[in-house]
Amino acid sequence: MKLETERLTIVPVDHQFVEKLSPEDYEIHGFIKSYLEKLQEDESLLGWGVWFVIEKETGRIVGDIGFKGKPVEHTVEIGYGIIPSAQGKGYATEAVNEIIEWALSTNLARHVVAECLDDNIASVKVLEKLGFERTGTDGNMQKWKLRDR
Repeated sequence: MKLETERLTIVPVDHQFVEKLSPEDYEIHGFIKSYLEKLQEDESLLGWGVWFVIEKETGRIVGDIGFKGKPVEHTVEIGYGIIPSAQGKGYATEAVNEIIEWALSTNLARHVVAECLDDNIASVKVLEKLGFERTGTDGNMQKWKLRDR
């Protein structure tokens, strides 16, 4: 399974992919390791966890995006991050839009929510561009929901 945009290939993280990576390719953070452990126990999580964002032109991993688990009551929460050297190119907007389209096409998810730090201007801009609306705050975290498409 993979998704493609004009500039990106987006692939769900699995054990085989990660085993081929060297530390120089991409830093495997704790949340990715945790997801891989859960995936080993439940293969149906594939797609509902972490995906790598790969720049087509260079083949390098420029970030990770994904969902914080399977849909609950037809709602999924999305998260994303792009490495500093690839920021400011619209990759987050492009990748998040594509993965949202995938999730909605499954008919398992009808609603997408997100949260970000209130001072994370880049993430706020991505969410606004994609049609998310602020639904509230929790401390220094802003809560968002995608308008129905």
